[in-house]
Amino acid sequence: MFIDRTNPLASTQPPNILWVCTDQQRYDTIGALGNRHVSTPVIDELVATGTAFTHAYCQSPICTPSRASFLTGMYPSAVHVMGNGNDHFPDDAPPLVTRLLADAGYDCGLVGKLHLASAFGRVEPRTNDGYNHWKYSHAPRDDWQHGHDYADWVREKGAVLGELTPYSQGVPTDLHQTTWCAEMANQFMTERMGGQPWLLSVNVYDPHPPFNPPAAYRKLFDPEQMPGPLFKASDLEQQGRLEAEGVDFQSRARTPEMLDIKHPVAPASPRLGGGEQEVEELADPISQRRDAKTLQAAYYAMIKLIDDSLASMLNCLDETGQRENTVVIFTSDHGETLGDHGLIAKGCRFYEGLVRVPLIFRAPGRVREGIVDDSLVELTDLAPTLLDLAGIDMPHHMQGRSLAKRLAEQVASPHRDHVRCEYYDALDEPDNSFATMWRDRRYKLVVYHGKSEGELYDLHEDPHEFQNLWHNSDYLETRLDLLRRSFDASMLAMDRGPRRVGPM
Repeated sequence: MFIDRTNPLASTQPPNILWVCTDQQRYDTIGALGNRHVSTPVIDELVATGTAFTHAYCQSPICTPSRASFLTGMYPSAVHVMGNGNDHFPDDAPPLVTRLLADAGYDCGLVGKLHLASAFGRVEPRTNDGYNHWKYSHAPRDDWQHGHDYADWVREKGAVLGELTPYSQGVPTDLHQTTWCAEMANQFMTERMGGQPWLLSVNVYDPHPPFNPPAAYRKLFDPEQMPGPLFKASDLEQQGRLEAEGVDFQSRARTPEMLDIKHPVAPASPRLGGGEQEVEELADPISQRRDAKTLQAAYYAMIKLIDDSLASMLNCLDETGQRENTVVIFTSDHGETLGDHGLIAKGCRFYEGLVRVPLIFRAPGRVREGIVDDSLVELTDLAPTLLDLAGIDMPHHMQGRSLAKRLAEQVASPHRDHVRCEYYDALDEPDNSFATMWRDRRYKLVVYHGKSEGELYDLHEDPHEFQNLWHNSDYLETRLDLLRRSFDASMLAMDRGPRRVGPM
């Protein structure tokens, strides 16, 4: 039963929610927001007809803790889900926002990955997630006999995952997981015309490694025309100091010309950055290249396919007459270093390209149109916002802050004065790296706990994070002040348990 209360986004009929979440997509991959090298006309249209937040931050640069965080509205450490590869999602964890919506009368569906527990070599075990409709796909490589709906769909078309084409051609568009996501989403939305309000969570696997866009899309992006990563020679020294301290990253730092991405179009496991399988017999010269611009071109090609698939979903809303009562959300779970500072993929770092993600809302008559908002935003804010969209009170345990009012009207006050991010031994092999990031409008502080090295950047003077001021004596007072603020934020991020209702 929906709660009737004053809410700028609520109405007598709660809206449908189409929530599209990509995997490992950086914030700076949208044409309308300044990247002239990508091709994102559909996402650009969302920006023009909705509100885009340019400074939205995930709460972990790793999939599972980030998803656990934005699905509960709490920090990974508070949910006790701090890394990939976990046996299961904790039974005593707070309810997912989809469970709360389902309990309030929403018909909730999932298409694609969930990744709240390990899906390596198995279909991940479900939790009490609230999804009435379930079309599951984790990594496109997974060809399990039971439980992987994408693999079943490919088999129905007379093909087998891993045997679709020569590696150098990528996966054909009509058999791609991104295409499957759009088709499954359209089926769901078409079947629910005129019924109870619904939420559909569409979780596309791209632009996650192994960077295997269809050949037709890869041809649209010339590596020679790519801008290349953010890199200076001093980055290798910086990464070397952190590596010497034992601060883990999945790939060793390299110059942009020597990044060991191997074959970005080969369907390799993503765990080592998407290219650890050697396929020396490939004749395609593009697939043999290992430089950062080749990676960038493949990455943008995957995003172009996502944009085309998003067009199909939005057209379905129009054709079924559901556009006016559907909130569309576009975001990602975390970013990708993409060669920046000599790194590829993800790991224990907090550069903007890794922790800052797209976040766009569109809802005719409910969300302001053509707004580009540079407020500091966390993905913990998604769950409270979704509840506001539906007119449901936010549970006391949620740590996020609803964006509802800011979406509906101009708000003078800042949404947040800082954002934070966590990395606690997060990868599938124990890496013993523990770190937190705290940033406000000007400074970013990264603390590698138990280590002597850290990072401090003045983002006004150094927006691309080349000058680490951690050891700069002129910034000692600033560093100490930010350390105190970061410590306070970490203490306030803990799960305090049941609400206190009496003096004893």
